[in-house]
Order: sequence, then structure tokens, then C-alpha cells
Amino acid sequence: MKTFGCIVIGAGHAGIEAALAPARMGTLTLMLSYSFDTVGQMSCNPAIGGVGKGQLVREVDVLGGEMGLAADTTGIQFRRLNASKGPAVHSSRCQSDRERYRAYMQAVVKNQPNLTFQEGEAAEIVVSAGRVTGVRTVAGEFFAALTVIVTSGTFLNGRMHVGRTITPGGRIGEKPSLELARCIADLGFELRNFKTGTPARLDGRTIDYSRMQRQDSDEKPLPFSYRTPGISADRRLLPCWITHTTDETHRIIRENFHLSPMYSGQIDATGVRYCPSIEDKLKKFGDRSGHHVFLEPDGLDTPIIYPNGISTGLPEDVQVAFVRTIPGLERAEFIRYGYSIEHAVIRAEELSSSLESKRIAGLFFAGQVNGTTGYEEAAAQGLMAGINAALLAQGREPFVLGRDEAYLGVLIDDLITRGTNEPYRMFTSRVEYRLLVRENNTDWRLARHAHRLGLMSDAGLARVEQKYRAVEDGIRYLRERRVTPADINDILTAAGSAPAVKSTDLLHILRRPGVSLERLAGIDEVLRGLPAEVAEHVEYEVKYEGFIDRQKKEVEKFRHLENIRLPADLDYAKVPGISHEVRQKLSHFRPATLGQANRISGITPAAISVLMVYLRRFFEESRGGTAQG
Repeated sequence: MKTFGCIVIGAGHAGIEAALAPARMGTLTLMLSYSFDTVGQMSCNPAIGGVGKGQLVREVDVLGGEMGLAADTTGIQFRRLNASKGPAVHSSRCQSDRERYRAYMQAVVKNQPNLTFQEGEAAEIVVSAGRVTGVRTVAGEFFAALTVIVTSGTFLNGRMHVGRTITPGGRIGEKPSLELARCIADLGFELRNFKTGTPARLDGRTIDYSRMQRQDSDEKPLPFSYRTPGISADRRLLPCWITHTTDETHRIIRENFHLSPMYSGQIDATGVRYCPSIEDKLKKFGDRSGHHVFLEPDGLDTPIIYPNGISTGLPEDVQVAFVRTIPGLERAEFIRYGYSIEHAVIRAEELSSSLESKRIAGLFFAGQVNGTTGYEEAAAQGLMAGINAALLAQGREPFVLGRDEAYLGVLIDDLITRGTNEPYRMFTSRVEYRLLVRENNTDWRLARHAHRLGLMSDAGLARVEQKYRAVEDGIRYLRERRVTPADINDILTAAGSAPAVKSTDLLHILRRPGVSLERLAGIDEVLRGLPAEVAEHVEYEVKYEGFIDRQKKEVEKFRHLENIRLPADLDYAKVPGISHEVRQKLSHFRPATLGQANRISGITPAAISVLMVYLRRFFEESRGGTAQG
């Protein structure tokens, strides 16, 4: 019998990255899902990226993932969000052609060496002596494996709601995964329900865009992938449109709250705080006179429009009534109605930093099954689970990113140390070291990791290193290039800055507020010759040097805690001087390091100090070693 190094259950955004990563690392991989036709399906809105999410897509890309390339290839609108703010919070977003995105991903999966796709429904994760040994399908087929990754999305015990009508399913037209949910519960995992949803799909030919605000793509679109040379100037791009709900919209919805599955008691699940249904918005923000609705095209060759912002589970007639009170949608025809969906998730605190179960060796979980929401969060977890499953199958150490290294590190660390009582969404505000982990330096942060893992070629690494040598050379040039007041005062005056009174270097001139590298390039041929991406880095590093150095010192201050490992079998009942609550939390979360323990809600600095003292004594007396990892 053939034994796979890795079996991936599911073929959504998490499943695709979870399967591609080990296959690309040389591990024989099986992807198991209901139907090949649904591989790469964009279940909700046809968009990739967004605030905090664009960073994840870029990180997935540098680490050898496919989402960024798929977005670049199938994008029909590209925008950089927060462009008026500092680079630390810049985030890319694109609208993709839904059908082209799916076709792209299916072609990649089909043509990936070391990857086999198998249609079927997983019914049982087979475990022996605390270690996964394979997967059995509903049809009774058994596939042996060294590792298994569950990326079940919204399918575990999935139920769809439209008003009082309940339909079993993980997505419209697709059945739920009930046997697998029972198996996971039988293995000892606690299942609980989360809720998400989607709005109706409208016929764009019946929409009056003249009553809406037009939102075009950026003039110079920036690709997600470092492997994409650029977005062609002749690419056909489409606008989005912005409208808003009205008092009449709100009146109709409020009068029908009792028919909403979330508020009628029909759904016993926690909904999405940061991407709420329109019913949730009115409950939580009832004083607002209107909420934005973004009309997003589904693709180049379809009239389907996705009205982002009015996700709902209300009955069909109520959906029609309230949608037609929105400016521009008075005559809108429905192609599909919106629905709410509840599905089972596990507690991510059950997982280690590699996303491997602490309960069963070789079993990994990634995506919405861990309590997250969003394509990007799913893809990021899938990639990391796939990498670590391959490393485990190959007998190598796990790959873990710190909070100071990547948004990926923050995402996973938040899930496993803090858990989540509602669907988790990534934001820049969750990242304490965002000056260091910007969207535009992803390649520098992660390229060497990717190369070491076999997920970036020698040529790819060389390109990244060459780029950042050019950045260093540019900063050195600014430091060495001196100018006189006569050279620079016209530029300083135009920038609203005080004139120079003596010769100085361009580095100090650039640090002044209002002075940009673009202005300085007007008097310097070398600066005019810098590639745009190099110039952007040079300017950022110079202007934010003090803030960056401060964050680096903060990282070093806490890094020693990350290096102090906590034994997996440590009996916290024997640790004196900590409270019962702290002891319970440490026993439940089983943090791998003191740094992780420090981030668990309710773990006090005093408890960390007690642990440090106890660990020193524990290692000296019991093992004769040191607590440093």
C-alpha cells in the first residue's frame, strides 16, 4: 500500500496551500475533497487582500504559496489601501474574476508534481498509539499517511439558513461533512459553532450605477507576488461602485429581526464581529443613518454583482424588499439570495505553533476550522500547516515564525495562545511590530526561510538579495552625498521646510518633514536612476530609522522569553507561588515557551517571574541542564 507523506482534507484556500507546500518540498501528497470542480472556489466575495490581509498574501507568496500569483493573474481591479498613511499599514487588495481564479487554481493543482487529487468524502482520521496513520472515506477506501491536515472550511456540521429554512450544507449546493465532524469529536476535540454568511448576488444589468460613487483601480497597480513582473497596462480592469443603506432599509430589517436566524434563536453560534451581517450592524450600530454597500463585479464575462456589506440570513422576500430601498438598486434582480451558515470549529489552543495537534501526533488543522474567517487567513494557515507536515514527514524540525517576523507569526500565535471566542480576522492593529513587518519588505523578511525550505529558487533569493543591496547602497549614497544651501534651499522652501544654512548630507535633508526622495531626485541623477521599489525602501528606512531602531530594541527585550522553552510534560500543579487561575490556564494552553505563556490572557508578570525561577531549578535539579532553548 502506498503511504503518502501528507493527506490534505479539503480543497479551499487553506487546502490548496496546505497541499502545494509539501508537494513542492518533495513530499508525496494527497488532496481529498468532494469534487475537483470546486477546487479554488471563492465562496464569498471575489476579492483577495485588504487591511492586514494583503500582508498575509504577500507572506504566503514569498514562502512559495500560490494565492498572490493567482490574484495577480486573475485580478480585475487593484488598489492599495491606507495609501495616505505610513507604509507600515499599507495593504493591497484586488478584485479577482471568480471563475478565472478557480480555473487558475485547478490548473496549478492538476499540474503540481508529487500531488494527487482524489474525489471522496473523508469520514475518519485513523489513529494508532496516539499518532495519525491515514484517512478512511465514506466509501470505505483507506489512504495511509504520515501526516494529515484538516482544512474543512465551513463544512463540519455545516447548516445554511435563509429565514426559517435550514439546509444542511457547507456551501450552496454542497453537502456538509458530518462523519468527519463526529470523528474529530470522538478523538477528543471540543467542537463549537461559529457563524458566517454571504449576501445576495445581483444582476448588474438591472443596477442604476448613475446613483453611485465610482471606485476605479489604481493607475499603477502593484502586484501581490514578487514573481509577477507587473500588471500589464492593457489589462482590462473594472470599477467597483459605492452606495449605502437608508432609513427605509433599516426600517424593513428591524421589522423582521424576528425572522433573522441569528436573532430568532435558530442559530446557536458566534458571528463575525468585523464582517457582520446587516442585521448585526443595525443591532450594534443602530444610531447610524446608513452603511456603505460596495458593488463588486464577479468577473469580466458575467453580469453577477456581489453587494459587499449586506450579508444576511433574512427570508428571500425581506431581502428583496430591503435591497430595493438602496440607491441604485431599486430595480435590482436577484441571481441568488444571501444566507447565513453555521459550522463547527475546534479550539485552536489545542494546537502547537506548527499547527500540529498536541493531542495526536501528525494531525494538523488549518483555516476556518481553527476559528478564523477570510480567504487570506485560511491560506496562511494552510501554507504553514503544509510546510510543517512536510518537515515532520521528513524528520526535520518544525518551522515557526515569531511575532516580530511576520503577520503569519502573529496570526498563529494569537490563535494558539489566546484562542478566539468569535471568528478571527487579521488586522494591522494586531501586529505590535508592524514597522518591522511591513507589506513592502516581505521578501527580505522571509526569502531566506523560503530558500532553506526549498520553496524559493537560488535565482529568486539572488534577486531579493540584489534588491536590498541596492537599498543599502542608496542609503550609503545619501549619507555621503553632500549639498550646499544653494543646491537644496529651493527644494526645502517648496517643501515648507526651513532653509539650510550650511552644507549637509542628503540623508539629513530627507529626514525633514515634507521632503521626499522624489523631490531630491530633481537635483540628483543617481537618485533619479533608483528603481521605484528600491527608492520606496530607501526613503522609508531613512525617515523611520529612529522608530525602527526602537522597535528592534523592544523585540530584543522580549526575545529572551521566546528562547526559554517550557517542557511539554511540565506539571503546573507542582509550581509554587502561582494562582489557581494561572495554573489552570497554563495547563490548558500548554505554551511552548515563556514568551507564549506571557501572552496568554490573565498570566501576570509575577507569574512569569515565578515560572522563570522554577524552570531554572527544575532544569538544574532534574536534568542538570539549562532552561535556555
